[in-house]
Amino acid sequence: MAGLFIDIEVAASAASDATLVAKLVEVCPVDIFETDGGGALQLNQENLDECTLCDLCVEAAPAGTVKVIKLYES
Repeated sequence: MAGLFIDIEVAASAASDATLVAKLVEVCPVDIFETDGGGALQLNQENLDECTLCDLCVEAAPAGTVKVIKLYES
């Protein structure tokens, strides 16, 4: 189940880039990003609403590949 307040979209190209995935896992202070067994990106759905809107993930990724969506503003 996705978060109630926040959703995150990650472009397929970013989600399969092992270097970028490692960086996203590292920068997120609330552990939203994880890796699967093969190094591809997974979102920890249980932590989505813990997002602090710090934008570290957005800043770590190439422009437009990671988006934090505020569902309460839609």
